[in-house]
Amino acid sequence: MVGDPDDERQERRQGSSGHRSVPRAADVRIEAWGTSRERCMAEAVLGVVECFADVGAVRPRAVERIRLAGAGDDDLLSALLDEVVGRLETYGEVPVDVEVDATDDGLDVRLAVARPADAEGAGVLPRNASPHELRIAPDAYGWSCAVTVDVM
Repeated sequence: MVGDPDDERQERRQGSSGHRSVPRAADVRIEAWGTSRERCMAEAVLGVVECFADVGAVRPRAVERIRLAGAGDDDLLSALLDEVVGRLETYGEVPVDVEVDATDDGLDVRLAVARPADAEGAGVLPRNASPHELRIAPDAYGWSCAVTVDVM
């Protein structure tokens, strides 16, 4: 059956990237994976966006570049997700595509953004990505991460 854990393992063996969400009582757990740390982080961003909007058919209005510095992978993932939630609240921007590249001291991120009104609503807006229960690490197929997103 599509969506079974065995399907995910098979995809990962073939070198794919992806994400899924696991709804819970007051939050959503995002699990993401990729062939590299950077692709895994990009998938986590897309997973957070899918919690509240369907951006599959949305064309970006702008491309924003951000640089993030952090002491470790957990810090970088947390900072990236905080940036996404902050941009939604502050600038009314939702990422429709994400590229993440490593730098000497952190990440260089390209966010193709649109207005939330351009996307079809799929759920409640994220309040924050909790650093509690956040994890990112290499695994047998590349990299995987998980984060809990508080929703309004």
